[in-house]
Amino acid sequence: MVTGSNPVRPTNEYLHFVDNFLKSRRQGLSPGSLKFYEAYLNLSYPVVGVNTTSQEISQFLDSLKCSNGGKHAYFRTLRVFYNWLYSPKSGYGLNPQNNPILMFDAPKVEKRILPSLTVEQVDYLIEKAECVRDKAIISLFVDSGLRLTELANINLKNIDWDNRVIKVVCKGNKEGLAPFGERTERLMREWLCQYHVNGCLWDLNSWGIVDVLKRLSEKTGLPCHAHTFRRTFACLLRKAGLDTMTIKDLGRWESLEMVQRYTRSVTFQDSLKFYKAPLS
Repeated sequence: MVTGSNPVRPTNEYLHFVDNFLKSRRQGLSPGSLKFYEAYLNLSYPVVGVNTTSQEISQFLDSLKCSNGGKHAYFRTLRVFYNWLYSPKSGYGLNPQNNPILMFDAPKVEKRILPSLTVEQVDYLIEKAECVRDKAIISLFVDSGLRLTELANINLKNIDWDNRVIKVVCKGNKEGLAPFGERTERLMREWLCQYHVNGCLWDLNSWGIVDVLKRLSEKTGLPCHAHTFRRTFACLLRKAGLDTMTIKDLGRWESLEMVQRYTRSVTFQDSLKFYKAPLS
């Protein structure tokens, strides 16, 4: 959650910098990422500008009355902004060595193990879903690791039924392929027999899917969010013995670090099942 206090009014200089920064990002980021940056920069404007020092940024972060995770979100936003401002891409001609964000480390954040689901729990959610459409959505989420907007915007013409992959638009407006399995195919085909689509696979938008998941969570007592299913996708593949590079490619992640973050709940015992002694 975005929290913070703003003791002064934003200056014209601030508005100019931030407007140009957001314009520079519009071609490569999702609307959600742009809103994230805009929201945190709006709350950080006392320390946005060419005369800001690293000490002032440090004091600003220390003054925030939020968790270290919240402070880290502010820091990430300021880091991206200042790295842009002091780069040739901004067009301001500033010396990169004067970048104040380079002078201190990011706030330390506790590495929490976020929830993922077992196969049995996924089966239970599918069983308790209200209709075949909702069953297909849950099954596709877990089979593919799709993000909410990716799943909501699936177009029927982009489904390759023979190879069981779907062409989707990923973060940064990049195209990617998402796989799915036999049960998901069966549920999607059953849904298509009931609902005559006109382009989009679903009769719901993103918010409609969020409402479906919320009702199912209340009904079952299980965490039921798009990110929970994305973690479940990664963790189940990891427990099945797939390496992180393969999971990265299948889940359309940009870095191995993100896969490691999503699979933090996978234990040593889970990995031990696939161990083969080098000298055996």
